[in-house]
Amino acid sequence: MAAGQGTRMRSETPKILHDVCGRPMIGWPVAAARDAGAARIVVVEGNDRALDGRLGEDVQLVVQERADGTGGAVRAARDHLGDGIVVVVNGDVPLVTDAALRSLADAHAQSRAAATIATTVLDDATGYGRVVRGPDGAVERVVETKRPGDATADELAIHEVNAGVYAFDAAPLRTALDRLRADNAQGEYYLPDVVALLRADGLAVAAHVVEDPTVLLGVNDRVELARVRGLAQQRIIEAHQRAGVTVVDPSNTIIEADVLLGMDTIVEPSTFLRGATRAGAACRLGPLTTIVDGRLGDAVTVVHSYIHGPLHIGDRVTVGPFSYLRPGTVLRDRAKAGAFVEIKNSDIGEGTKVPHLSYIGDADVGPGTNLGASTITANYDGVTKHRTTIGANVRTSVDTTFVAPVTVGDNAYTGAGSVITKDIPPKALGIARERQTNIEGYADRRGGA
Repeated sequence: MAAGQGTRMRSETPKILHDVCGRPMIGWPVAAARDAGAARIVVVEGNDRALDGRLGEDVQLVVQERADGTGGAVRAARDHLGDGIVVVVNGDVPLVTDAALRSLADAHAQSRAAATIATTVLDDATGYGRVVRGPDGAVERVVETKRPGDATADELAIHEVNAGVYAFDAAPLRTALDRLRADNAQGEYYLPDVVALLRADGLAVAAHVVEDPTVLLGVNDRVELARVRGLAQQRIIEAHQRAGVTVVDPSNTIIEADVLLGMDTIVEPSTFLRGATRAGAACRLGPLTTIVDGRLGDAVTVVHSYIHGPLHIGDRVTVGPFSYLRPGTVLRDRAKAGAFVEIKNSDIGEGTKVPHLSYIGDADVGPGTNLGASTITANYDGVTKHRTTIGANVRTSVDTTFVAPVTVGDNAYTGAGSVITKDIPPKALGIARERQTNIEGYADRRGGA
């Protein structure tokens, strides 16, 4: 169910699209359902259709035309529920896991009940619907507490709460949905009211207690979003640690949900790994490094740098400090991008070094080349971007600028301070600078001391 307006978020962005560790909030329960082996995934969205094209081809979207409650959301999906067991999950519970959903479905199958409610026990149950059980332990009803006067003092003293996740047999659920009434001040259909209808039909309603209450935490505002995000981040980091990754300071590290890291990789403090980043084994990432959508090989070292892909970095590459790698960059095995180097849309050959103070954009550089300090590829003529091609084993001296399009042959050299506008043949030395002239007595002419 993902059609709620989320007004307490105070945001132009729909609540279920707010980010939780690199995924929209709704993406987490959808992923949990997918991993749990759901045969069909139906997401009920609002009439703003904010989810179109966001959740994958295996997700069927259904529109709840009017915001008429949780019961109204399931009514909107009524004709898409299929047969067998129907598990209903709120879209704002991003910490729900595939294990929790499978456990609920299994408990429901064993209970032979028409419905099974996932519940949890909270010390402070304020704002949650209370689960009222009968003498035999079966669920009699769920009492909402957001509506004044609905719950008695004894009911408010109950600490077992409705977690907003349900398992139903499809046939009795459809029948009960047809009989839901919106006879309340809000004019909404409440899904928990299905429980009373099923009981009135003489059908059993069971409860399945979830021991970890954080699994079913909902998000209503940005304070709760921050809490949930912190718990999700803790889970992600702990999973990497158990898989053989060292995270030196988890409290100062961000690793998003879709990041993959190899064994014996070390993540230093203040390092942020985002998007579809992949790093191989035995890498050292950070400190003070951000990598977004980067693909890194084994034994890569990145220090104090910003990497924004998509891009590819080979094995045993060194980056930083203070490098900026931009989309389209390829650093092949054993290459180096050193201090204050920016590389964009360029292929840097195996073992090639760009040690410091350089900008390499729209270039192809062969293996074994060394680009001296302040090497610049001037790739833009004000209208069109052009490529620079630099061969293998080239040595550029300091302060060399290549005005693209230009080609430098293998084993060529450049003189310091050159602006190269013409191709340099293999093994040649390219020099393009004004001959030095010394003006004697210049300081006296200026009237200097």
